[in-house]
Amino acid sequence: MFSSINPYNQKKLKTYRADSPAVIERKLKQADRAFADWSALSLQERLDALRRVGEHLTANNQQLGALITSEMGKTLKEAVAEIDKCALSCHFYADHAAEFLADQTIQTEARSSFITYQPLGPVLAIMPWNFPFWQVFRFAIPGLIAGNVGLLKHAPNVFGCALAIDEVFRTCGLPEGVFQSLLIDVAPVDGLLKDRRVKAVTLTGSSRAGASVATIAGSQIKKSVLELGGSDALLVLADADLEKAAETAVRSRMQNAGQSCIAAKRFIVEKAVKKPFTELVLHYIEQIRQGDPTDDDTTMGPMARLDLADSIERQCRQSVAKGAKLLTGGNRDGCNVQPMLLHKVKPGMPAYDEETFGPLAVLIEAKNESDAVRLANLSDFGLGSAIWTEDIAKADRLARQLQVGSVFVNGLMRSDARVPFGGIKQSGFGRELSEIGLKEFVNVKTVWIEG
Repeated sequence: MFSSINPYNQKKLKTYRADSPAVIERKLKQADRAFADWSALSLQERLDALRRVGEHLTANNQQLGALITSEMGKTLKEAVAEIDKCALSCHFYADHAAEFLADQTIQTEARSSFITYQPLGPVLAIMPWNFPFWQVFRFAIPGLIAGNVGLLKHAPNVFGCALAIDEVFRTCGLPEGVFQSLLIDVAPVDGLLKDRRVKAVTLTGSSRAGASVATIAGSQIKKSVLELGGSDALLVLADADLEKAAETAVRSRMQNAGQSCIAAKRFIVEKAVKKPFTELVLHYIEQIRQGDPTDDDTTMGPMARLDLADSIERQCRQSVAKGAKLLTGGNRDGCNVQPMLLHKVKPGMPAYDEETFGPLAVLIEAKNESDAVRLANLSDFGLGSAIWTEDIAKADRLARQLQVGSVFVNGLMRSDARVPFGGIKQSGFGRELSEIGLKEFVNVKTVWIEG
């Protein structure tokens, strides 16, 4: 049995019975059968279906957003924005997938030679709770449009969201079995990955979980895409617009109560501007209003679970014990954790070395821009990064030196359906979103015709 619990007040919302082995087998058979029919549809038929999904999400964004808020605690405003982002992704792919999946002619001595893109089959998606709709839709929309079918293993604390996503697809007319949620914990995943009917896997989660899934998938010669942790650096150079940089840094770090893989977690600041930047960051942290996430005046809700709040509290405490200084925050009431800012943070401290998944920002002093890049790259993670400078030529040069999957200059780090999303090093491999993400789970087939 699994329970979803409102993190703001710890009230139990609903209890769910785990899928039995018989139920799992039934869903696998459904997925296998559905793939044959779904992939046989014309691309336009699939595009029309997913466009209906986008329209349905927009029409029901308040209701679906409220479900997100109740299960994992983000503010209602953030939750509704998450639903709207899923809808935009549906429309983006509906508008562009025909171009992305078109056969590509290759000039050779053959009478005809071309590349065609064909689906693989059922894809298992192992998804986290922090963006319970967006994480799923950024896999599901391109995957389904390509002709694959989806099996979702969602986080148990957001099973209500998982079942709501199932209902969205059914309501919009997608055939039975094209998208199904498996109400399971970790134990059955091994068997699913080894099942011949599951053709590929995508996971968003920790590096530890990614290593486990990749090991099993590799042993079965199955494609995997891993979007893992991040310790994203935000570089503030001496010529930056400090006011805008500080406001964006705090927004990036504290949105979703700091529970974002691509949040700015390490503020690496040139020595010349560290003091005024720190004062601005403290100012913007003080503007955060915590409270009931359904209240319009609340700008930061609770963390999603008590164990997660325990973890961020431990990372802060251990970093302070090793010499870091807490400038603000740190009080806690259940899952409601006051935003924290640490400085004098160095390698060897949990706040530097580990992914901090909560409302904890750290300040790190850099001697100059070269030192800032060095410190940013001194991490096992390589998901995203940001650079703040008025010199765009400099930003271009430094962006190419950062060992990450994406760099945002003078803007908020984020995922966007139009551009690839993913990382390197312990942040994983493969890409989601854009044309590149769409082609992660297709057979890139060469056809060569002579005579």
